[in-house]
Amino acid sequence: MTVYFVGAGIGGVDYLTVKAFKIISEAEVIIYDALVDTQILDLTSPQCIKICVGKRGGKISTSQETINELLVTYTQQYDKVIRLKSGDCGVFGRINPELKALQIINADIEIIPGISSALAVPLLANIMLTEKNDSRCVTIVTGHDPDSLNWSILSQVDTLVILMGAKNLSIIIEKLQLYGRSPDFPIVIIKDGGTNQQQVWKGRLDNILKKTLNISLSPCIIVISKVVNN
Repeated sequence: MTVYFVGAGIGGVDYLTVKAFKIISEAEVIIYDALVDTQILDLTSPQCIKICVGKRGGKISTSQETINELLVTYTQQYDKVIRLKSGDCGVFGRINPELKALQIINADIEIIPGISSALAVPLLANIMLTEKNDSRCVTIVTGHDPDSLNWSILSQVDTLVILMGAKNLSIIIEKLQLYGRSPDFPIVIIKDGGTNQQQVWKGRLDNILKKTLNISLSPCIIVISKVVNN
């Protein structure tokens, strides 16, 4: 019994690794997250069992305990189980609780990396995260709980990439300015990056909220950096 933790990349089949493509096409069971593109699920055989356990903010979500139980149950019944996560499963993928549950039953585990949205989505919006003069370092954070982050440090980094930050965008902007970022500092929001629905809003800390007023921004990547204007 083997469980494959597979990163689905940032969009459709084109952004899968070759290894991920092969494993998914052979899967007996796929337990997948909400942001996984349905084209990828179409790669499976008709007999494959597909179970959505996606977690989306503000909506009814599958508990972590339930996901763990599903993984354990199906792993004990089938030889090839896939835990499919969007992007790279090791970047805010919350896989540790699932790994620990499977280790208790001595399941074989293999992790297959995917293309992380934190790196690929800005590039597809023609934003280079590292530049010699404007960006010598990149910091990636989750915007899910802004109060838990050290904004005195984050406000000083060259390039800040924020995942899951749409809901707390106003708080993030407030925190950055409170700790020294200029109101005219560049910011970009990229929604549905890597898909045909990709949308991009460029602005400054003092006007991006107005530019995106009453627009549903999730799922998005937020980049705060001078590279936005390059």
